Amino acid sequence: MRKPSYYNSEGYPSPTEYYGLLHMMEEERARKAELHKYRPLVYVCSPFAGDVKTNIKKARIYSRFAVVKGYLPIAPHLLFPQFLRDSDADEREIGMHMGLVLLSMCQEVWVFGDTISKGMEQEIKRARWKGKTIRFFNENLQEEKK
Repeated sequence: MRKPSYYNSEGYPSPTEYYGLLHMMEEERARKAELHKYRPLVYVCSPFAGDVKTNIKKARIYSRFAVVKGYLPIAPHLLFPQFLRDSDADEREIGMHMGLVLLSMCQEVWVFGDTISKGMEQEIKRARWKGKTIRFFNENLQEEKK
């Protein structure tokens, strides 16, 4: 957006409109800067196996929660099952390994839900070993101390 003119279409000074438009432009610039701010990586740790359909829906909710809180969520269990079969032990192991590589790049690990699956146990164990900050959230997205 180009800078507004101080003068109206008839050539007369129009300070009220000029400063109002400048203020609106500054607000828009600040809003866009907020959208593009730095977002630390957070690893989303939640169940996948079992009720897969429900668990995928929940993982999406958890990922959106992280975005709203100002983080960039990494949720491998939303990505890898699209091309790796969780039912195949070797492919599941590949997916778990790739997820743990991504976990290593994250600043924090957020554990969601009331159930800790075997896969989640591995992720939590790796996060502790790597010295990552681990935060626990219940199903209602409320943080719990553990």
